[in-house]
Amino acid sequence: MSTEPLFLRACFGQPTERTPIWLMRQAGRYMAEYRAVRKGVDFWTLCQTPELACEVTLQPIEAFGLDASIVFSDLLTPLPPMGCPVHFGKGHGPVVENHVEKASDVDRLRDFDVREALGYVGDAIELIVKALPAHVPLIGFAGAPFTLASYLIEGGSSRQFMKTKVFLHQEPEAADRLFTRLADVVIELLNLQIDA
Repeated sequence: MSTEPLFLRACFGQPTERTPIWLMRQAGRYMAEYRAVRKGVDFWTLCQTPELACEVTLQPIEAFGLDASIVFSDLLTPLPPMGCPVHFGKGHGPVVENHVEKASDVDRLRDFDVREALGYVGDAIELIVKALPAHVPLIGFAGAPFTLASYLIEGGSSRQFMKTKVFLHQEPEAADRLFTRLADVVIELLNLQIDA
């Protein structure tokens, strides 16, 4: 039997003794342990404090013995350093300030050093990897450029994405610039996670 983790063997199409189990949103409100940690801090503090992000990442592994773990973070993490703060309120999804309404708004988005501004993600990953059992790999993640662009254009979540569709149709060059900038940020964020 291979010493390679079950999840990784499955990822590479190798034979496995069973199907590995992991959950996309492993840490969350369904767990009393998560709610206890969350009670004392707001969502961004939870994401940006490596020790807390590590703690809630490990909770489902300890509770359910899953075959892989996913780092606790948020897909909108790159938006605040770009000059678009994100707020989470009760009863509604995230709200993005300074969202993109016209082509010139794309050009006002700030450039930033991903490793400096989002280094806490890498710090959390380092703590998590040290704490995870050897047979449980860690999955990193980031929002796709289109997903991030949709939140930026809509100003939050949406069911129909009408503003996004209109923007893509009316401002194709600005949309291309936006996607390019977001893709570059996402690549840097994923490289940060890989390096951690």
